[in-house]
Amino acid sequence: MIDGYKKNFIETEIGKIIFYSRGSGPPVLLLHGYPQYSLMWEETAFILSEKYTTIIPDLRGYGESAKPKGLPDHSNYSKRAMAKDLIKIMDFLRYDNFSVVGHDRGGRVAHRLSRDFPKRVNKMTVLDICPTLDMYEATNKEFSFGYFHWFFLIQNYPLPEKLIQNNASLWLNNCLNKWSGGFNFDKKFKSYLEKFDNPETIHSTCEDYRASSSIDLIHDREDLEKKIDIPIQVLWGKHGLINKCFNPIEIWQKYSKKVVIGESLNCHHFIPEEIPKILNKKLMQFLK
Repeated sequence: MIDGYKKNFIETEIGKIIFYSRGSGPPVLLLHGYPQYSLMWEETAFILSEKYTTIIPDLRGYGESAKPKGLPDHSNYSKRAMAKDLIKIMDFLRYDNFSVVGHDRGGRVAHRLSRDFPKRVNKMTVLDICPTLDMYEATNKEFSFGYFHWFFLIQNYPLPEKLIQNNASLWLNNCLNKWSGGFNFDKKFKSYLEKFDNPETIHSTCEDYRASSSIDLIHDREDLEKKIDIPIQVLWGKHGLINKCFNPIEIWQKYSKKVVIGESLNCHHFIPEEIPKILNKKLMQFLK
C-alpha cells in the first residue's frame, strides 16, 4: 500500500481492480508499467497530489488486481480491456473527465484509453514509449537486443513463465537495473518482488505482452485514421532506448490532431522514480 493513500477497488467481470487515491483538485490517472505496480508512482504522486486528485490503479494482471488466465486470443489482456477497467474506476469515483499519465505499459493503456474514450480524457502524457505498432514495425538489431523481453515474453505459454519462475528475483533485478542504468531500487525491490513472484502475476504479465503483439496491433491498425484530438505530452529518457532508436515527437504527431509537445529528460527508463521532482514540474506545466 502507498502510505497516505486511500485504498479502494471496483468489481469487474474478472474480479477486483485495486486503486489508490489522494489529494484534491482535477483528477489525474497514473498508470504504471512492467514489471512494477502502483507503488512506482509513490514519489511522483505525493508531489502531484498537492494540486491534483491522483488515482493510481494496479492494472489488471499486476499488483493486487485480478489476474485471469489468458484467453487464446489474449483479448482479456488487450489494452482495450484494461482501458475499460479504468473507465469503471473513474465512473465509480464520479469523474466524467480526467487527464492520464502512463509510463511504459501504462502509456500503452493510456493511448488506447484516449482512443476509445475521447470524450472522457482531457490530456495525455506518455513516458518513455512510442506507439506499439511503430515500435514493432521499426524493429532492428539495436531495438531487439535492448528490448529482447518484448520477444521473449510473447513466446507461447508456458515457456517464458517457467523460465522466469525459476528465478524471479534475478529476472526482476535485471529488468530494473538494466532499464534504469543502475538506479538504486533497494527500498522498493522487496515489495516489487513480493507482488511479482507468483505464477499468476508472471503469467498475466506475459499475457500483457502477448496481447500487445497480437490483438493490440489489430486494434491499432483499425484506428490508424482516427486521430487523437487532445493535448499530448511525450517525455522520455535521454539515456534510454527510445531516445536511441526513435523520434518520439515525430511519431506521436502522426496520431494527433494537435501539436504534440515533449522532450528528453536526463534519466533512463524509470522517469517517475529517477527524477520525480523534474517530472512533476513538467507534468504541472502541461496539466494546468
